[in-house]
Amino acid sequence: MNIFRNGETQPVQQPKLGGRRATIFVFAMSALETMAFISNGVSLVTYFYGYMNFSLAKSATALTNFMGSAFLLSLFGGFISDTYISRFKTGIIFGCLEVVGYAVLAVQAHFKQLRPFPCKGLDPSKMSQCEPADSSQQAILFAGIYLVALGSGGVKAALPSLGADQFDERDPKEAASLSSFFNWYLFAVTIGAIFGVTFLVWISTNQGWDWSFGICSIAVGVSLLFLSMGRSVYRNNVPKGSPFVRVLKVFVAAIRNRKLAIPDTAGELHEIHDKEAGQTEILQRTNQFKFLDHAAIVKNAQEASESSVTGSWKLCTVTQVEETKILVRMLPIILSTVFMNTCLAQLQTFSIQQSNTMNRNIGGFEMPGPSIPVIPLVFMFILIPLYDRIFVPLASRFTGIPTGITQLQRVGVGLVLAAISMAIAGIIETHRKNVAINHNLVDSVEPLPISIFWLGIQYAIFGMADMFTLVGLLEFFYAESSSGMKSLSTAISWCSLAFGYFTSSVVVNVVNKVSGGWLASNNLNRDKLNYFYWLLACLSMVNFGVYLVCATWYKHKKVEGKQVDNGWVLEERIDMSIVRNSTP
Repeated sequence: MNIFRNGETQPVQQPKLGGRRATIFVFAMSALETMAFISNGVSLVTYFYGYMNFSLAKSATALTNFMGSAFLLSLFGGFISDTYISRFKTGIIFGCLEVVGYAVLAVQAHFKQLRPFPCKGLDPSKMSQCEPADSSQQAILFAGIYLVALGSGGVKAALPSLGADQFDERDPKEAASLSSFFNWYLFAVTIGAIFGVTFLVWISTNQGWDWSFGICSIAVGVSLLFLSMGRSVYRNNVPKGSPFVRVLKVFVAAIRNRKLAIPDTAGELHEIHDKEAGQTEILQRTNQFKFLDHAAIVKNAQEASESSVTGSWKLCTVTQVEETKILVRMLPIILSTVFMNTCLAQLQTFSIQQSNTMNRNIGGFEMPGPSIPVIPLVFMFILIPLYDRIFVPLASRFTGIPTGITQLQRVGVGLVLAAISMAIAGIIETHRKNVAINHNLVDSVEPLPISIFWLGIQYAIFGMADMFTLVGLLEFFYAESSSGMKSLSTAISWCSLAFGYFTSSVVVNVVNKVSGGWLASNNLNRDKLNYFYWLLACLSMVNFGVYLVCATWYKHKKVEGKQVDNGWVLEERIDMSIVRNSTP
């Protein structure tokens, strides 16, 4: 664009797109949205039980289903983002759904006609008025809850990818900033979570749930304004069609061509190198899952010329085949991290119950039980900057890897720390039970003379585990996915949390049945929670062994050179050659 000045035409500089400046708006929305989501994740069971009059079992199930659904629905958000609309628009649309969901919950909590007479703190003489929520009241509740889950899932799929898009993987400087972005993304999420489990939990406990839900709705609304403020500086992705359809085409074409012999050289397989056709990334052939290579076998020249860049149902490109292979290779990695999040779900539930039996006074202030997760969050708040600014530069000097250690190694470290956390949790629970026995308080409802800060040890170690694993997974799936499925692949990393929440109750029920009731007495002082923690520690180490096998087996993607006006440039990530043959 040009303008006239002093009779001469002078170019107008366009604002530089992307970079760290653009990610500030992403961090702001992530922090505010997480503040609202996490506050309900740790305290909604109280609302279900005390105000909607659900049974304790139904309350716990409703909470885990809500949390699991929110993370699982990120797959839907990722699909929408990669297929139809940009990641920015996905964040806006799904954020609006979340605002509406919290508003529905706030209205129901405010008007007594829309919810049952609460049982919480009810005088025994008035227990006849205590009835569970009827079908219409539950319909309003679950409409609000799952609007929040749907909205939050879409936001979680879009924001990490939108932020990562602001850095060019082909530029060495920006590639280093890309890895750092995921650390600071978790830092923003941690800040939001700290305010959620303290400020918003205090609001719901002392001011009422209508105030809490209302503030959540306003917070997400303000986060949308922050995200919109950066619209002019974002690098926005161009949707490339449904990744599910592309994957399905590969399987259909491979089955159709299954009787054809696979050529010895990759050059004989179908590929499109024409930049005009919209091919922004060309993936090299790998030797795993050779059956899928049948989809790229060229029968005749006419069929090859008729095939579009998105592929037909008879012939696909090598890039499409490799995109499908990447998705298949990712599944064992994500499945081998599910058990860690099953442990996280147990830690969140049982540690809060443990805290209710301990001394929670801190300088005259009694910490609410749902605020206990602030302990690992504070540790993460301190450790993330230290990791990014001190550990990564030091480690990179020894390893030669810009990120210090590879993504798969980072996930492996997190899995080991999770196992250590479970083992220490068993030791601390043994100490807590001994205090109860020594002070003859096994059957007492009085707080034990042991500080709640003992739980901070296991929480702090698990916080470090979460820091390594979550960021490692987000960065790994973003880096390894093809350009046409970045959001969907990022969403896959959230599915580990979803499956962890869904399987948590199954693990408890199975252990209870097999052990003869380690956790069945409803009295932690008599239960064998310490045995349960040690069992989780042992299973976590077995899970780590499975992860090692999966990570060693994984083959990193290979990206070919991309033709540009001044020749050929290498499009591989700067650390790809280093991590390709590495093990965690």
